[in-house]
Amino acid sequence: MGANRIRVAKDKAELVKSLVVSESSTGPFQTYADAMVFAAALGAKRKKRSPLGTISTKEVSPIALEVFVSRGYDRVLRLLAIAQTKEAKILSPTDDIAEEKRIHLFEEYANGGLDILRDELRGAVDYSERLLLILSAERFKKETPEGDFDLSRFL
Repeated sequence: MGANRIRVAKDKAELVKSLVVSESSTGPFQTYADAMVFAAALGAKRKKRSPLGTISTKEVSPIALEVFVSRGYDRVLRLLAIAQTKEAKILSPTDDIAEEKRIHLFEEYANGGLDILRDELRGAVDYSERLLLILSAERFKKETPEGDFDLSRFL
């Protein structure tokens, strides 16, 4: 793996920071990578991809791909990529262009998921509690079309 990084849109940086536990936040996630993977899964579940626009460089710096790999999240990047493109070559571990495409798709799904989270968490004091409500609602929806992501594994 090269020096590839997962970027966060500048307009979502504060949201991502608030989702991660820190001295000033009781966010539900341990790392930025955890929050981004959750957001990407939510974006995929709701079929929402959103271009990043301006990239955050200060609030939340681009996250090294190795962080995602070390947490086992490279599988999520691959799953999103194959589900979106239906092309086996997107999974190539040696093709730099395929890796860039996987990252790009992941970033757009994560950004779409962050759009959803920004709307659904608006006004919430306790993000963990609100996320549980979102997950519960997703879990008990009547139909889960084949191929959708099951967000209940995050419960």
